[in-house]
Amino acid sequence: MVNMILLLPPILGLFLILRFLSKTSLLHILLNQFHYLEDKLHLHQSYRVPQLNHLSQENELYRKVSTYLNSLPSLEDSDFTNLFTGSKSNDIFVRLDINQTVWDVFLGARVSWTIEKPEKNGPRVLVLRLRKNDKRRILRPYLQHILSVAGDISQRKKELNLCMNVDTPSGENGRWRSVPFNHPASFDTLVMDVDLKNKVKADLETFLKSKQFYHRLGRVWQRSYLLYGPSGTGKSSFVAAMARLLNFDVYDIDLAKVSDDSDLKMLLLQTTSKSMIVVEDLDRFLMEKCRDVSMSGILNFMDGIISCCGEERVMVFTMNNKDQVDQAVLRPGRIDVHVQFPSCDFSSFKNLANNYLGVKEHKLFPQLEEIFQGGASLTPAEIGEIMISNRSSPTRALKSVITAMQATGCTKSRRSSYDDESFRNIEVTSGDQGGVFSRDHSVRDFRKLYGLLKMGSRRKDEPLDLGAVEREG
Repeated sequence: MVNMILLLPPILGLFLILRFLSKTSLLHILLNQFHYLEDKLHLHQSYRVPQLNHLSQENELYRKVSTYLNSLPSLEDSDFTNLFTGSKSNDIFVRLDINQTVWDVFLGARVSWTIEKPEKNGPRVLVLRLRKNDKRRILRPYLQHILSVAGDISQRKKELNLCMNVDTPSGENGRWRSVPFNHPASFDTLVMDVDLKNKVKADLETFLKSKQFYHRLGRVWQRSYLLYGPSGTGKSSFVAAMARLLNFDVYDIDLAKVSDDSDLKMLLLQTTSKSMIVVEDLDRFLMEKCRDVSMSGILNFMDGIISCCGEERVMVFTMNNKDQVDQAVLRPGRIDVHVQFPSCDFSSFKNLANNYLGVKEHKLFPQLEEIFQGGASLTPAEIGEIMISNRSSPTRALKSVITAMQATGCTKSRRSSYDDESFRNIEVTSGDQGGVFSRDHSVRDFRKLYGLLKMGSRRKDEPLDLGAVEREG
């Protein structure tokens, strides 16, 4: 009993000291010093996980390890770290910084990860450090654990990215810069011919399930689309809808920032699987006399050996007009599916009015239909902007559309009836150039009366040809 009484003061004093230390940083400092001394007494093995492989392609393991480390609770306990907002304003994420170390425990073994950047503009490297006597026991199970957790996180928090090529490489992703891709367009919101939309959607869904089919044929598992039509007809929104349907990241290549053919190949090598590679306004670029990328470089990019260094990818090319483009660019194998985006007709206009104004029927619709049949037209983007500006009054919005279309019709009537440009946007190329998805125009017969002399040798419009797509794919 006497001994117990004598022990009470030291125990009470130790308790008070620990309580005091817990409210200060001294305990944290002491623990860090203890771990430091403990590490010094053991031999360690280090493993490097570079961001890029020897071919300058993204190292998938680096991306998965980064996903895993950024999910660790110990990251929040670090002395310093980075905070970022996500796609939603109330989402805040913690991210590792250069030379920052984060600790993890697996099967009782304590390991550390550090981000290093050997060169100023070089790629990053993740360094795993563990005790040598733990290596045989935990290394492989630990890496498998990381891959499993990273896979689960990616499935739960899949966020599409828009990647853009820049002039000079940096340590983040080589030549690519990425931002969250939050475009709201989907196949449900697209205003276009329903049959055409469903055929393209079905073609994309079939592609996703066709890995074994492509391999059995000895072909690379990728597909290419050409979207062509005047500016403002919805090609960019269609690209966004494709990305959301496929759940693919988008790599938007600006050919003006590509220095030569080799640089274009390197950009392609640094893209990932499950991605859409988009080249906009390809026709305009090909018409330029002074350009850094040759025609041969473009063709090899589309279906050369270098294009086979990756699978589960979709290539999308957009053009305002494909009539002046070399047919070598458009042949099957380089372009599998052609999708035409014409100016707005009355059927599409009614869909726009329903989406923008909530109007399914209106007393002005007969007048609008007559104007459309008379040959006047606007792009969906032009009509959409008029409706947005007047969305508080559907009647005023429809009257503004009528005024704009009448002005367009007067302008067209003053042009020569034989101007080839008047008819270029309604031509539909037949399926012998791969699959062609298009639709008939309500004003086709009217326009052909004016273009008969100039277009006598032109073939008539053909209906949707999915058979050609299936034979090619």
